[in-house]
Amino acid sequence: MSTAKHHHTLDWAAIRADFPILNQKVHGKPLVYLDNAATSQKPLAVMDALRHYYERDNSNVHRGIHELSNRATAGFEAARERTARFLNARAAEEIVFTRGTTESINLVAHSWAGTHLKAGDKILLTEMEHHSNIVPWQLIAERVGAKLLYVPVTGDEGLLDLSRFDKLLKDGVKLFAVTHISNTLGTVNPVADLCRRARERGIVTLVDAAQSAGHCPVDVQTIGCDFLAMSGHKICGPTGIGVLYGRRDRLEEMAPYQGGGEMISHVGFFKTEWNVIPHKFEAGTPDISGAIGLHAAMDYLDKIGRAAIFEHDCELAAYAYERLASLGGIRLFGPKTNHAGLVSFLLDDVHAHDVVTFADRLGVALRGGHHCNQPLMHKLGVESTARASFYFYNTRAEVDRLIEVIGEIRKFFSPKT
Repeated sequence: MSTAKHHHTLDWAAIRADFPILNQKVHGKPLVYLDNAATSQKPLAVMDALRHYYERDNSNVHRGIHELSNRATAGFEAARERTARFLNARAAEEIVFTRGTTESINLVAHSWAGTHLKAGDKILLTEMEHHSNIVPWQLIAERVGAKLLYVPVTGDEGLLDLSRFDKLLKDGVKLFAVTHISNTLGTVNPVADLCRRARERGIVTLVDAAQSAGHCPVDVQTIGCDFLAMSGHKICGPTGIGVLYGRRDRLEEMAPYQGGGEMISHVGFFKTEWNVIPHKFEAGTPDISGAIGLHAAMDYLDKIGRAAIFEHDCELAAYAYERLASLGGIRLFGPKTNHAGLVSFLLDDVHAHDVVTFADRLGVALRGGHHCNQPLMHKLGVESTARASFYFYNTRAEVDRLIEVIGEIRKFFSPKT
């Protein structure tokens, strides 16, 4: 079940049953969880893997000789191998475990950009980036005297203005960082083409795959990026575990991000020699259980098939977009077609926070706010939006329930006549 052609033969109801958290009531109403862009729910397979580790194998890794330490180390490094296969990296050494997408990007900003950029160099981003792919570059630009440039977003439909992309690349750009899928717009960016065009000019590339890695196949060799960042908790894994993929040659030329245990090969009173990659970037005791849970999550997703998941998510989002658009008195954001599994919207004269608060009282979990996209919100001329984001355990019936709830919200907030 690894390709989308199996999408319509999958037993989605049986898959949903793997998520016991969904079978509950909130405020007396059946839970409809539509906040998957913020974090995904966890299947029994992931919880079982965590329980097994803590009940049987809990120990520190790499430093012990006893059996429990050997088991923990084997499990931890097996998770690294599994992640390399999940992303089609060339080798497990190209996988660095972090706390999440944010730390992965900060690692690259600090250890690569902080030593390879100089005053006058340019960093190219896009106007749809999450704060995690803006703020680290602002800090580095201020430190070294570099300058930030942005690929514009075109209106509410939320596409990149790629007519200006090549011209921007020619303007002294040394690094290009881009989101694969926008967490507010649902825009799916052509990252392989963008990275190719940047690479042809010798520009280093980073892809933020926080919203894509668990929803569609992600192949770092096909994309051709130097770095890729992702989070475990958005792909059915535990919180607090993330991944940085880095091409071996890039990781080799980078200094450590943090100092401490594990990232060293020899320490003297006045000089230290670093460990080999990826260990030189993993100071201190890592999130061992998180990596093991991540392994289980990747196995679970690939058993379903990420191509099938993507087709399912996109179908739900298209259905939600169509039903929301038919309501009238609503502003929709993001592409009208070919968008990923989320929809952002605003109701006329109802604040996004009021929409989300009211929906929660009726059992529907949405997200309201700027979604860590304040510059994008400013570009769109709004302070916030409401967002419904979908995953493979969501259903068309839940979209229908969302529409019902929006009807109730409009009745409540409409002026009395």
